[in-house]
Amino acid sequence: MATIDAPRTVPSPARRRGRGNWEKWGWIYMRVSGVLLVILIFGHLFVNLVAGDGIKAVDFAFVAGKWASPFWRVWDGLMLWLALIHGGNGMRTLVNDYAYRPTVNRALKWAIFLAVAILIVLGTYTVTAFDPCPSDPSLSFCQ
Repeated sequence: MATIDAPRTVPSPARRRGRGNWEKWGWIYMRVSGVLLVILIFGHLFVNLVAGDGIKAVDFAFVAGKWASPFWRVWDGLMLWLALIHGGNGMRTLVNDYAYRPTVNRALKWAIFLAVAILIVLGTYTVTAFDPCPSDPSLSFCQ
């Protein structure tokens, strides 16, 4: 069973070198990315669902028209990156809290890292390589 240090106990130098800065920057990232994600997500929902004709208007043409602008590609790409890293960092914290065996802890953290990395690569590729004007030039936003 693990023991927990008493509050205000100065950690040993070995413990300070181990995870101190990583945990601090992870904590700061969660707060900053959380605020940015609230702004990005509510902006995304407003533009996609409230400002237009609602959910029935969201189709290929809507996304292609929106992504014809670099602004919306950056917006959606930033939202993708922040959300995936934010979620991965949260999962890492849960693994640190509940996976006591070092081998299991390490394996779970690697699985989280790989999942986040693969999804970031695929999502970024989709946002950057998406062709808003496919082979059908008759679409109104391609002229």
